[in-house]
Amino acid sequence: MDFRLSEEHAGIRNLMREFAEKEVRPRIKEFEEKGKFPKELVEKLGEMGFMGIFVPEQYGGMGSDILAYAIAEEELARVWASLALIMSANNSLSGAPILEWGNEDQKKKYLASLAQGKALGCYALTEPDAGSDVTRIKTRAVRNDNGWVINGTKQFITNVAKAKVCVLIARTSDHPHHGLSAFIVETSTPGFSVPKIEKKMGLHCSPTSPIVLTDCQVSHANMLGQEGDGWKVAMQTLNGGRINIAAQAVGIAQGAFEEAVNYARNRQMFGKRLIDLQDCQHKLAKMEAQIEASRWLTWYAAWQKDQGHDVKLAAARAKWFATEMVQKITYDALQIHGGMGYMDETPVERMFRDARALTLYEGASEVQLEVLSRKFLK
Repeated sequence: MDFRLSEEHAGIRNLMREFAEKEVRPRIKEFEEKGKFPKELVEKLGEMGFMGIFVPEQYGGMGSDILAYAIAEEELARVWASLALIMSANNSLSGAPILEWGNEDQKKKYLASLAQGKALGCYALTEPDAGSDVTRIKTRAVRNDNGWVINGTKQFITNVAKAKVCVLIARTSDHPHHGLSAFIVETSTPGFSVPKIEKKMGLHCSPTSPIVLTDCQVSHANMLGQEGDGWKVAMQTLNGGRINIAAQAVGIAQGAFEEAVNYARNRQMFGKRLIDLQDCQHKLAKMEAQIEASRWLTWYAAWQKDQGHDVKLAAARAKWFATEMVQKITYDALQIHGGMGYMDETPVERMFRDARALTLYEGASEVQLEVLSRKFLK
């Protein structure tokens, strides 16, 4: 068993790290102060191939794999989680379901523009009354001669305010599971509206918005998979996405850990550097071990998906462990900074806020524990 990264994976890690350090880090404060969408950086990610990292080259992507994607996501989140989330929603939640469920015409029409950063994608599942319980989805698609007319409301949708392509789950019959279907909806479609951008605790430059659909007409050609496949599309998409959220958590934690180490090396306390105090050393040692454990759970889940295995359990395990881990790591990193950690001059203040959402989206921590507990309850 060889745990070393391949030359390709190491190269992708180095490429993303160089981009994040040289082109992203110097501009974070500029974007964060204005809550500005980082359009130029997103376009650059597209030019580099990262907006379609696992999309085959024939459809305009980089043609790499899920492990490469997890590594790239970790490296970007290590520096700036907002941009990592934008890339994540485009890859995992929009590109992936089209790649895995789309017919040839749909792949040719949408994947290249998504993969190259020319169009941004999003995924609309959550509703005011349907979050963890997908069976409560009320957005309804009704068949007519021209395709389907969709009416309803979605909420907490990442990227939609800037997106051109939306993978959307709607109800086509009253059956809790088999009554759901998936659609590719272009955001320019009449009746598709984004009424506002939400104000959030963190992730300020990754726009989150509700969607209102009013007599939104989509063609038969825009159904993703077959009628009734929506539940399977949703669950498969979330399982893949959870690996990526775990990678984001590892990245934020790694960034916070590095900030804590650097601060502790320079901060003088009681005539010593903070890092020379045993309590600080032990705190940092625990942080490093937890990050490393989360990284291997995440990489293992990514490897499992690359092998074509069912990743439901591996993804849930990685997401639960890593997203809970990053809450503790960012807390401890801020604590090591003392009062300075509470000031927005330090990156750990932003990392602390950004990390909080990770236990909530793409399946809350409680949902991951439910998935895992069913294994041994059977």
